[in-house]
Amino acid sequence: MIKAAFKDIAALCREHGLRMTAPRRIIMQVLGESDDHPDVVELHRRVSAIDPGIALATVYRTVNMLQDKGVLERHTFSDGRARYETADRQHHDHLIDVESGDVIEFRSEEIERLQEEIARRHGYAIVSHRLEIYVKPLEARRKAGKARSKT
Repeated sequence: MIKAAFKDIAALCREHGLRMTAPRRIIMQVLGESDDHPDVVELHRRVSAIDPGIALATVYRTVNMLQDKGVLERHTFSDGRARYETADRQHHDHLIDVESGDVIEFRSEEIERLQEEIARRHGYAIVSHRLEIYVKPLEARRKAGKARSKT
């Protein structure tokens, strides 16, 4: 799956006529391997582990270019950091853990249906939407997390 994600990003870049330089290839590889929504600083940390010669400015330029070309999608959750994910994925929504900052992707046909129904009831058709639900762990989940961290 990870290799497939990288191939998808590389294919999107080719479709948009973007040159595949060595730094871009590494940045895209790291993005393809990401199962979270890294910000540029975290992305640079991961990229630097592979090639310490890639500058933070290169990562910023590459991410901005990929976003401008529609290859990456930018999210700015309540922490104010711009985070990125590939734009070619199926529509999904996000739960954002306000304690840990974790972003959990989910898809709910019921929510999608309700949104369509609400828009139609008001005389509209949805063109685009983004759902972000800010959450905190239930006490049972919090206790389970603490127990796991002690092992």
